[in-house]
Amino acid sequence: MDAASPSTGSPIPSAAGATPAMAQWFAAKAAHPDALIFFRMGDFFELFFGDAITGGEALGLAVAHRGEHGGQPIPMAGVPVHAMEAYLARLIRRGFRVAICEQMESPEQAKARKAPAVRREVVRIVTPATVTEESLLEGARPSWLLALVPDGADRVGAAWLDVSTGHVCTEGLPAAELGALLARLDPAEVLAPEALAGGDVLTPLGWVVREASPPREGARLAAEAWGVASLDAFGSFSEGEAAALAMALDYVRATSGGSLPRLAPPECRGGEGTLRMDAATRRSLEILKAERGGKDCLLAAVDRTLTAAGARELAARLAAPLAEADPISARHDAVAFLLAATTVRGRLREALKGAPDMARALGRLSVERFFPRDLAALRDGLARAEAMRTALSEAAGVPPVPPLLLAAGEALLPGNSPRAELARALAAELPARLEEGGVVGTGYDGELDALRRLRDDARGAILALQMDLAQAWGVASLKIRHHQQLGFLAEVPAAAGEVLLRQKPEPGPMAPVHRQSMANAHRFTCGALSDLDRKLSQARDEAGKREAMVVRHLRKLCLDAAAGIAAAARAAAEVDVHAAAAELAAFGGWCQPEMPDRPDFCITGGRHPVVESALRRNRGPAFVPNDADLSPGRRLCLLTGPNMAGKSTYLRQNALMVVLAQAGLFVPAESARIGLVDRLFSRVGTADDIAGGRSTFMVEMSETAAVLNLAGPRSFVVLDEVGRGTATWDGLAIAWAVLEALHDRLRSRTLFATHFHELTALAGKLPELAPAAMKVREHRGQVVFQHLVGPGASERSWGLHVARLAGVPREVVGRAETVLASLEERARGLDPLSGELPLFAAPAAGSATPTQPAVEADPLRAALEGLDPDAMAPREALEALYRLKSMFPVQGTAVAAQRESLSSVR
Repeated sequence: MDAASPSTGSPIPSAAGATPAMAQWFAAKAAHPDALIFFRMGDFFELFFGDAITGGEALGLAVAHRGEHGGQPIPMAGVPVHAMEAYLARLIRRGFRVAICEQMESPEQAKARKAPAVRREVVRIVTPATVTEESLLEGARPSWLLALVPDGADRVGAAWLDVSTGHVCTEGLPAAELGALLARLDPAEVLAPEALAGGDVLTPLGWVVREASPPREGARLAAEAWGVASLDAFGSFSEGEAAALAMALDYVRATSGGSLPRLAPPECRGGEGTLRMDAATRRSLEILKAERGGKDCLLAAVDRTLTAAGARELAARLAAPLAEADPISARHDAVAFLLAATTVRGRLREALKGAPDMARALGRLSVERFFPRDLAALRDGLARAEAMRTALSEAAGVPPVPPLLLAAGEALLPGNSPRAELARALAAELPARLEEGGVVGTGYDGELDALRRLRDDARGAILALQMDLAQAWGVASLKIRHHQQLGFLAEVPAAAGEVLLRQKPEPGPMAPVHRQSMANAHRFTCGALSDLDRKLSQARDEAGKREAMVVRHLRKLCLDAAAGIAAAARAAAEVDVHAAAAELAAFGGWCQPEMPDRPDFCITGGRHPVVESALRRNRGPAFVPNDADLSPGRRLCLLTGPNMAGKSTYLRQNALMVVLAQAGLFVPAESARIGLVDRLFSRVGTADDIAGGRSTFMVEMSETAAVLNLAGPRSFVVLDEVGRGTATWDGLAIAWAVLEALHDRLRSRTLFATHFHELTALAGKLPELAPAAMKVREHRGQVVFQHLVGPGASERSWGLHVARLAGVPREVVGRAETVLASLEERARGLDPLSGELPLFAAPAAGSATPTQPAVEADPLRAALEGLDPDAMAPREALEALYRLKSMFPVQGTAVAAQRESLSSVR
């Protein structure tokens, strides 16, 4: 069962008493109960029964009725065969699965074998992750099919593949990190056993229940798909990874009629070498998509690629930035070279502009769901790749071309490239479908040219016969037309047709025989027309067969060179990303970040790429840049200031600096020095989780716990308003303890924004804590947010001013000002953080850490709380004071003497 798909309609009625054609529909539906059945009937794909109602509602189709079954009309809705893809796209985007039940023979063939109905079979199951048609795919987004298998008690084996490009990856990971993987891939479909699919992480997603093969069987099945004895030929795969890979391959076979597309060898990721970000961090930073929809995400702001493959590669790099210095530096070198080599960059981008998607065209060729234009895509794409190779080879000199671009240049020219053969064979203008003819150009195949001449000469005979029939029948407007089922027919206007119907012509080759009536015309045939139809059909069929054979030859040439073509496609996408990054740096004022092997973070004039892009697009004010320095000695920045002053923007922009730099791009700053980050955490803008039954505060604490459990000295942490979701003192205590843990134990580079101004007292206690504040200026009674970050602490939060700007009624704001003054006056008397409180107390030997102080009974506090000063006489109060002092061990002897003196006075 597909847990993601919408319902496919009402229960299926009994097949008893069905007609031969409907019996085939019932068989298809029984085999695929969770799919809509697209049942081919002539020029339409029909939906019946509950499918017609569900599909008709989803597609906006009128539901009619066709015949009866069980004494009830059969609901029916249909879509034209030629427009099927457009309707499929709408269904797939809404989460439906569709089974294509095709006619496997012509009506004539069915009659010849005396069958009661044309034979039909389900040839394909169309699902969100197994489509290959260009109209059903998003060009800039991969279409991942993700399979998950339990791999021990607390681990998961994962495999994901893109049918449209043949890219395959696996990874073994802790079960706790499954959410991060899902957020990184954003798969189109997820396969998982019931045990995993019912978990909290997968419940909101679209998933299909599949049971995994036994470990050894899964490894064997996966190895067979690539024709190797063992998956060890491609790397070290865990049992869970191999089982997940076998599950994904089995699903693709089942949906594709038993065949597999061309798949590249699987890459064993192992989870190493990439910047680790959990789902909450990706959501907070809006890397690939905006939480509220629209285009205001990091990918949209930095994308200057010119091809769909380049856009996919850029998205993949932003989703999984690197965490190793050498490959990051190699990417930066490539961007720096193209930034300086303006002419080379211009030639590369000119070649890339409008380049076809070779990877997906190759994918369609490998599953025989291809179109003539897929061959043209390889022809034109390889020609563009050669132009790019030439541009790079002619750029040799000073500075030298970086190794990454040199390797790409080599890959752009496959050794057995079929480009020349395709250029010679394909016609200049190609039809949408092979059946239309005209795919192969004149002069490539002599036999095909001869058949075409015979076919085309016969067309002249059609015109001659049309004139003869018009004269013989006395209808000057007679036209000979071709009907897909009936062949060539003579069409005459309705009035002339009525005259012919009343006549009784003499038998002969020119005698009209009525075949079809329409609203405005009648169609006839005759012996001469039937003879001509037969001759033309033979010539047309022979030419079609020969052309199909030539196209199969061209397809084989492409598949024989598939590995080289796929490498050229990947290289072109990589060059597109590097050139786009250089273009962005050239016109956006971005700089190459230094990436030292120490925990530095120093940004001068940094800007938020998404906010700056939105301001430019909307012609708003210029973005106000800010510095950030979290280098050793000041690793923890405590940021205070009012809402609306730009705190969240400042927090996110510095986290995005890490993503951009480690993805291999330049960063929006005057200068940047960013030490390698292993894990990135961003907790900005937490909301509740209604579906999971978690409050905003619970979500906040869960995300904070992830930071405290996983962050380390090489991590980068952004936290906003920790503790604000609960009571003031509870929240302050939590924020205080978290801040100490980040400073003392985790030692991460951290931006910690808060409205708890009491935390600034820690500046004198934590040596690497540097307070900073959003600058605000008052001018003639109005508050001006300067969006600048400066050293020091904010004097106030300006919350009442923000409330006034938001439209809170004046009398409410006025009352709030009065209450605030009273609370601030009371707080001055309380001042809970002055003096030696347990917040500052050093732990005793063997006790808990400062972030988890041991809770012990305090007899002094208990005794003090038991006193009532208003009810005590002066001497009683003095004795109580001595009793309290005696509770300090060091002063015990002196206090005892004083008490004896007091007794003698009595």
